[in-house]
Amino acid sequence: MSVSEQQTSGPAGRLYGVGLGPGDPALMTVRAVQVIAEADVVAYHSARHGRSIARSIAAQHIRPDHIEEALVYPVTTETTDHPGGYRGALDEFYAEAAARLAVHLDAGRTVAVLAEGDPLFYGSYQHMHKRLADRYATEVIPGVTSVSAAAARLGTPLVEGEEVLTILPGTLTEEELTARLAATDSAVVMKLGRTFPAVRRAFEASGRLPEARYVERATMAGERTGDLAETDPDSVPYFAVAVLPSRIDAPRPARAEAPGEVVVVGTGPAGPLWLTPETRGALAAADDLVGYTTYLDRVPVRPGQQRHGSDNKVESERAEFALDLASRGRRVAVVSGGDPGVFAMATAVLEVASQDAYTDVPVRVLPGVTAANAAAARAGAPLGHDYATLSLSDRLKPWEVIAERLRAAASADLVIALYNPGSRSRTWQVGKARDLLLEHRSPDTPVVLGRDVGGPAESVRTVRLADLDPAEVDMRTVLIVGSSQTRWVRRGGGEQIVWTPRRYPED
Repeated sequence: MSVSEQQTSGPAGRLYGVGLGPGDPALMTVRAVQVIAEADVVAYHSARHGRSIARSIAAQHIRPDHIEEALVYPVTTETTDHPGGYRGALDEFYAEAAARLAVHLDAGRTVAVLAEGDPLFYGSYQHMHKRLADRYATEVIPGVTSVSAAAARLGTPLVEGEEVLTILPGTLTEEELTARLAATDSAVVMKLGRTFPAVRRAFEASGRLPEARYVERATMAGERTGDLAETDPDSVPYFAVAVLPSRIDAPRPARAEAPGEVVVVGTGPAGPLWLTPETRGALAAADDLVGYTTYLDRVPVRPGQQRHGSDNKVESERAEFALDLASRGRRVAVVSGGDPGVFAMATAVLEVASQDAYTDVPVRVLPGVTAANAAAARAGAPLGHDYATLSLSDRLKPWEVIAERLRAAASADLVIALYNPGSRSRTWQVGKARDLLLEHRSPDTPVVLGRDVGGPAESVRTVRLADLDPAEVDMRTVLIVGSSQTRWVRRGGGEQIVWTPRRYPED
């Protein structure tokens, strides 16, 4: 019931939004039947042919003395000569329909607006509600949705445990549907009909087509269920949904060919906010997760998945283990921090995958947000022009090589992002790098220190190059050293930003 009910006085009538359920009249609630029986006016939406699914569901409860208001849509597709286009035509229709109902309400009549499913779930009633509920006493009677009906008809859990359910309109772009299907656990795509070919392609592109089910006219005459992949596009009506059921305890879809696959994924610099939809989908679809334990801990635990954590210094062994699993038909996700191709696991996996024993194992690399990009975004835009990315770790290359590359980048006046600047066993590299850079850069050059960006201990601050203290830097820190053009500005309110102009001076 809306707050407006307490504010309405006088003889005005009462507005009801009545959810009728998915189609079977037996699934109407007791309250829905009561409200229809007590109403003076029964209103329902219909297409221009005059038939109304909502009215047909409630037909046995509509009396001869009921005043009926058929709210007939002027258009049902986006083809119209209305000067405001499709949206303009509908807005005008909703305004006129609300005005018609207001006449009854002002006369003291009770108005029941019928709605298939639930009135506020992709329902036409909501347009009446938004225009009338602030003026009249209003109550919404919830109904069983087509989502619940479809799951019931399939006889399989829709979501379980910590799974996430995503409800999607099929009218979204194909690319958007693909991204959202890849990222979620379970899903229902509504509003099919003419959108079905694009929806099916989105399921296929996201890798979820083998799991997808199809439900048409759930609980109604002509009900049909089946596999989405086997559904004839020409036979799909608007009142149909595509369903991704729960993955928990569900049989894995059969795969036509072995071996399995290795997908190297980047989790970004911290937690779930930094995961891409594609990465989420790959992690959810994997049979096995392989990675440094710290990174594996960022990935939600899923029933049925095997997790293989290890130390951070066994990249080659980890890669070989993952490829061996895949060669035996397993779907393996190798979990890496940041972007897997930036000082991370992608190189290790591809190096081992190039060996004769694993050349037939499919390997994919999915990008992630890098530590440098994350720190740069927090600071402003220090990477706004040309920049170089270097690792200060001398575990896999000599310091002489690092120093030579630092000099080259510094003499070219590039912004420099420095990874792996220090650790408990490497404490001198930052000081050496600072002194070398000061040979080419002003002592006032801004240096961004981004530590644990996106994590609970996040710290992002900027210091002068001359004031860079090695004691404040560890392996969880990335450094961004500005060029001669990088600006360090304090804006109103004390906010500091660092940015590098896109235009470089000619002189």
